[in-house]
Amino acid sequence: MKFGIFLLMQSPTAQPSSEVYARALEIVDLAEQLGFEAVWLAEHHFTNYSHSSQPFVLLSHLAARTRRIRLGTAIVPLPLHDPLLVAEQAATVDVLSHGRLELGLGKGYQQYQFDRLASRKEEDPAAFDEMVDLTVRALCGEPFRFDGQTRHVPETLLYPHPVQQPPPIWYVVNSTHADAVAAAARRGFNLFTGVLEPISRLTNVRAQIDALNLPHRVRIGTQRPVFVTHSESEAVEAVEEVQWNGRVSVSMRHDLGQIVKGIALPQPFANEPGLETILADKVVIGSPDHCIHQIRRIEEGLGADTFNCSFWFGNLPQERILASMRLFAERVMPAFASPVRAS
Repeated sequence: MKFGIFLLMQSPTAQPSSEVYARALEIVDLAEQLGFEAVWLAEHHFTNYSHSSQPFVLLSHLAARTRRIRLGTAIVPLPLHDPLLVAEQAATVDVLSHGRLELGLGKGYQQYQFDRLASRKEEDPAAFDEMVDLTVRALCGEPFRFDGQTRHVPETLLYPHPVQQPPPIWYVVNSTHADAVAAAARRGFNLFTGVLEPISRLTNVRAQIDALNLPHRVRIGTQRPVFVTHSESEAVEAVEEVQWNGRVSVSMRHDLGQIVKGIALPQPFANEPGLETILADKVVIGSPDHCIHQIRRIEEGLGADTFNCSFWFGNLPQERILASMRLFAERVMPAFASPVRAS
């Protein structure tokens, strides 16, 4: 199991962006020191749900600030962009980081953002696949033509040329859609999946991919809120903070979000899980041993080999986030240093 960190860069209390970015930089610096494999940045627009609206810009800064940690997007919502411009930005980060880019691509889900960028959600799977194919083709470091159903590109060569040709591509799929899993795996993409399902009801994507007998290895990545502590009261407070992210995400996903002057107002939603259910089946929060147990369940249930920790959620204080990261690296990561042998 490899571990990364995921940054949404939310601010429930509407902190100044300068403070939010300073916190993010401190977290990334510590993540590199502690040996995390990668940092992954979200992309969202126009609400305090996320200050990470231009992930390639921040990743370019991180490329100069760091030396080892890999730099990922999780994810770029392609329908909001021209694929060739995404490829140019991705290649620039890859060059500046000496080949450390991991490129996560997806459709996006918040209609609020699409409306303000005069874009539309792409509901046609074939059209979205063409966007992905064009992005990847452009990143292969050689002249190309593209003749799709929705886009035609005459002979073109991307500048700058990426170091990795192409960088590793990560693709968001629903773990319960076997055909989508198989199609993405056959295209050579790594998969992001299993984020929304309860831990007790994860679909084993690894088994689906193994059955395809592919000649290449497909990585399976997922993420959850993580908070490691020896204090039961801190664990309970952390679960309460998770609710802010969950409520805003669900309301935005279903176009029910109430946003006032750019501030997302969290609203309870129908059939919302209680704190006990969240703690037991949604998050990795608690003692080091409990966190190990939860990640084992995810590893075995999904077949994941990459787990990205969302250490910063809700209005969790920075000092608690950094302490949680240190405890995770000291007590949780070593438990996954080698594969578990089946008994």
